[in-house]
Amino acid sequence: MEEKPNLPVIVQNDPWLEPQTEAILHRTRRFGEALAEIREKSGSLLAYAGGHRFSGIHFKPADKQWLVREWAPEAKAVSLIGDFNNWDREANPLERKDGGIWELKLAPDALAHGEKVKLHIHGADDSRRDRLPATITRAVQDPATHDYSGQIWSPPEPYVWKNNFDPSVIKAPFIYESHTGMAGEEPRAHTYREFADNILPRVHKAGYNTVQLMAVQEHPYYGSFGYHVSSFFAACSRFGTPEDLKYLVDTAHGMGIAMILDVVHSHAVKNMSEGLNDFDGSGHQYFHAGEKGDHPQWDSKCFDYGRPEVKQFLLSNVRYWLEEYRFDGFRFDGITSMLYHSHGNRAFGSYDDYFGDDADEEAILYLKLANELISEIKPGAIVVAEDMSGMPGLCRPNSEGGIGFTHRLAMGIPDHWIKLLKHSRDEDWNLDELWDTITNRRHGEATIAYAESHDQALVGDKTLAFRLMDKEMYWHMDKDDKHPVIERGIALHKIIRLLTLAFGGEGWLSFMGNEFGHPEWLDFPREGNGWSYHYCR
Repeated sequence: MEEKPNLPVIVQNDPWLEPQTEAILHRTRRFGEALAEIREKSGSLLAYAGGHRFSGIHFKPADKQWLVREWAPEAKAVSLIGDFNNWDREANPLERKDGGIWELKLAPDALAHGEKVKLHIHGADDSRRDRLPATITRAVQDPATHDYSGQIWSPPEPYVWKNNFDPSVIKAPFIYESHTGMAGEEPRAHTYREFADNILPRVHKAGYNTVQLMAVQEHPYYGSFGYHVSSFFAACSRFGTPEDLKYLVDTAHGMGIAMILDVVHSHAVKNMSEGLNDFDGSGHQYFHAGEKGDHPQWDSKCFDYGRPEVKQFLLSNVRYWLEEYRFDGFRFDGITSMLYHSHGNRAFGSYDDYFGDDADEEAILYLKLANELISEIKPGAIVVAEDMSGMPGLCRPNSEGGIGFTHRLAMGIPDHWIKLLKHSRDEDWNLDELWDTITNRRHGEATIAYAESHDQALVGDKTLAFRLMDKEMYWHMDKDDKHPVIERGIALHKIIRLLTLAFGGEGWLSFMGNEFGHPEWLDFPREGNGWSYHYCR
């Protein structure tokens, strides 16, 4: 092929993308202009992503005072309430500043570690609601009322890190996808420290070099699997304290294991009392106004990625988890929903579908900036995209015209295995089709292969082991019992994993317990099962 140096690298590597050259160059120009503007105004992308250090509740030793700031541009009034003032909504009003910022200064002894706080916001619509600060770093739930409050977290003895870790040593990620709460055997929510002490040694012994930790960002409903986030900067308090999570990450690093966070920036919980929805009463602060702000499939809210303050909020969230908890990267949830105005709820038949009017260029710009920021803070970080659409260039650097992720999930592979087991006899498997599915990935874009993840273990579906052997597992698992269902099931279970691992990509993922396979499904405590933990452990 004739070399065309003016074309983006991703187009040079894939000539079929040439008709999309202008769209790719447009994305590259927008990224360059946005980055230049950020650097001009803030000095650097890192400084720009420091919004969590400006907003929130912080003690300032040099000034010997507490400083409270909140962005609520259309609110009519904001006050701080909590244990410190007996929840008096009139006692400590914040003062309106430029740019929609509200500010309050308090004496050094006004707030204390562990005290509960909220903001009382008189909204643009004349609503009056008690809300959690947007960048609160700890949120706790009252066991009796189930009401959430922010909590001042300023321990007298901060956590002391013991291990340094460089994620660039991980050349091929072998990922153990994990949920802290269900990681133990007892019918309860387990803790960060229990995971560190009891689970990590088994993960290490099994040969995994990466743990993907789910449900870390605070979420009000346990059964959401952590995907309806309310407080983006708060580590889930169900599993312990911030120091406990740091201990988990530190322990993993001591074993040579990278820790990546399952981060949710694709949507947010609709709840007003715990989350960001209608924060200032305008109906369009963090999220799009009207129907565009509602995610129809997920019953959640959609961020307005084009609003500078929202972009800065999310970029600051990326920086916070990398620096405060020393995570080694992210698995970005629901990327397909972000990339397209249709949330990807459509067929993708040609390259035009990835670069046409349906592409959400504001979300794409945010993702490019997020990946640039990650690479600046932690070179070698693992950044995995959960994308079902196959967006070209998603996992190539910004400098090549890509979006900057390091890996994508091979989401078609587990779906194909389920389809085969559901609808085909063993002797009717089409090996050409199977080979095409397992090896169908973009050249030069690293892929994480998996036979099944947490999605295949949820209520309404079955693990591969249960689908293959079903009730016979309860009676015929003895080595001396040569039951044909078990013999077939074990053989196919091994074959499925062997083929996926060998040919599916440049990395591997397994949901915890699926090294063999959960004998049954997973089911979070909910009203329909009497709030039972029986299947959530």
